[in-house]
This record gives sequence, structure tokens and C-alpha cells, in this order.
Amino acid sequence: MAPWIIPALKAVLPHVGTIVSAAKPIFTKTSADAAGLSANAPVQQQIDELQAVAAQNDAHIRELAAQLQTAVTALEEAALAADAKAQRLLRLCVTAMGISVLAACISLILVVGR
Repeated sequence: MAPWIIPALKAVLPHVGTIVSAAKPIFTKTSADAAGLSANAPVQQQIDELQAVAAQNDAHIRELAAQLQTAVTALEEAALAADAKAQRLLRLCVTAMGISVLAACISLILVVGR
């Protein structure tokens, strides 16, 4: 047996019950609770619960969409601000290069003119 299996099993086994209970449908009980009800009652109850969950999911999706819209708007504004800053920096660099070329020409003229 590979030596890594035992530590992996020791790490996973305590969580198996949690994983199984989360994976089981948690909606309705079938045998004990449904004894006094008709055959369609548990199905209708499941449908009602699923519709309630779907309505909750719809509300959560709308909230997430609003948050996503806010985030996208903020990102667009930040991108525009960064673009304007980059344009300013480009103009500043071109101006600095022009001044440095002018200074180099003046110094060359002064050196050659002596």
C-alpha cells in the first residue's frame, strides 16, 4: 500500500459524514412524515419547497447582478482614469525628451563653438 494513502484517509474520513449529509436531499422526509399524507402530498411539498428555493435563488442572482454591475462600472471608471494618466505621462515623457534633445544640441553648439 502506498505510504500517502493512510494520511490522506485520516484527513478525509472525519469529513465523510458531513459530505454525505450535504449530498442527500434535505427537502422532505419520505417514510415517517408521509404516513398520514396521500401519495401526492410529499411531491407537492417538494415542488413548493423547490419553488421557494428558486425564488430565493432569483433574489440572490439579482443581488449578485447588481453588485457585478457596480463592480464593472467601477472598473470602467478606473480604466478611464488610468488611460488619462497614461496619456499625461506620455505627453510629459515626450516633452522631457524634447527638452533633453534641445539641451544636448545647445551643449554641442557651445562645445564646437569654443
